[in-house]
Amino acid sequence: MNTYIGLLRGINVGGNNLLPMKELTTLLAGLGLHNIKTYIQSGNVVFQSERTNTSELSQEITLAIKQSHGFAPYVLVLDAKALQAAITANPFPEGEAEPKSLHLFFMDVAPQKINWETLERLKTPTERYQLLNNVFFLHASDGIGRSKLAEVIGKGWGVNITARNWRTVTTIMAMAQ
Repeated sequence: MNTYIGLLRGINVGGNNLLPMKELTTLLAGLGLHNIKTYIQSGNVVFQSERTNTSELSQEITLAIKQSHGFAPYVLVLDAKALQAAITANPFPEGEAEPKSLHLFFMDVAPQKINWETLERLKTPTERYQLLNNVFFLHASDGIGRSKLAEVIGKGWGVNITARNWRTVTTIMAMAQ
C-alpha cells in the first residue's frame, strides 16, 4: 500500500468551492482509497492506495469532486517520500521557529519560465526564497499576508501550484507516517 498526500487548491476559501472534509473523505473512499485522514478545512488529505500513478489519482479526484460538487479544484498528489524530501531540503531552517512565516509552494512540475527580476523587485529585505526542483520555498518573516512577492509566485510560470505553511506541511507528514 502506498501512502499519498493530496493538496487541494482553492477549496473552502471565502465561502466558495465548499467541500466539507467529511464529504471529501466519503468521496475518496468511493474511489477505493484507504485510511483517509484530513487536516483542517483547506484541503489536506492523507490516504493510501495500491495505485502508483499520482497524475491519474489527481485527475480522478478532481473529476469526482466536479461530478459531486460542481467545481474542479486542482489536486496535487504527492507520495510521502516527496513530501519528506521537501521537508528535508528546507533552505530556511530558521523559519521553522515561526511556522506561519515559512511557506512551501508545491508544483506539478519544475517551472521553466520564472521572471526572476520581478521576484527580486518585489522582495522585501526580510524575505528570502529558493526554488528546489518543483517546490518554491518562501520565508517571509514579516508575514505572508503583506507580501507582494507571495502574490506573484506561480503567475505566468505555466505550472499548477498550491502552497502550505510549514506547520501544515509537518503536520501532514506526521499524519502520513
